[in-house]
Amino acid sequence: MALVGGGGKTTALFALGRQLGGSVILTTTTKMGRDRDGGRRTLFAPTDEELRSALATDSCVLAWHEDAVHKAVGVTPETADHWLDLADHVVVEADGSRRKPFKAPLDYEPVVPAATTLLVACVGAAALGAPIETQCQRPERVAAIAGCAMADILTPRRLAAVLVSDEGSRKGLPDGARFAVLINQTTVAHADYLAELESLLGPEVPMVVVAPFSPGESPEDLDE
Repeated sequence: MALVGGGGKTTALFALGRQLGGSVILTTTTKMGRDRDGGRRTLFAPTDEELRSALATDSCVLAWHEDAVHKAVGVTPETADHWLDLADHVVVEADGSRRKPFKAPLDYEPVVPAATTLLVACVGAAALGAPIETQCQRPERVAAIAGCAMADILTPRRLAAVLVSDEGSRKGLPDGARFAVLINQTTVAHADYLAELESLLGPEVPMVVVAPFSPGESPEDLDE
């Protein structure tokens, strides 16, 4: 499974680590904040034997390529693919958004492993109803795909256009893989936006909506 798009990816990564059954490896093909380990056992450039041993003790582990002080450097997509031979699930944060709730990728983004079976586009609800230029990373790309100006509001219709575009949120989707949308940081104020968005996406694109944060968490926990 690969997580792409805007805010909420890291929170979703660790939530999946808690909820998926069997053995789980959490990782990234880009970079993650070094302090964002979710309390998980963390390995750097582990060998296959080290991963097997760690998973025998902890059903879910976090694995990175190297420690770069403030940022942890992720693994290659080929490494993530290989780890599927060692664990029941590999969940990959495959994109960065610089704490913006929505984005559209550039040519070199996202970094999605070929063995991905489910690509999840993450969207922070704060982007809905706000100017594209203030709430989106790569606002020029978002506007171009949506067919509007960067100063325009990100409406559900414009958001849907980017989400389903092969140049937008579906970019890098492997052949045969499923695609879904995760909307986080939602409140009752977003209800009409979300209902319209769900209608525009249709039944072929599953949409999951989650609350802004759980007790004990802060909004900053939903940045990536």
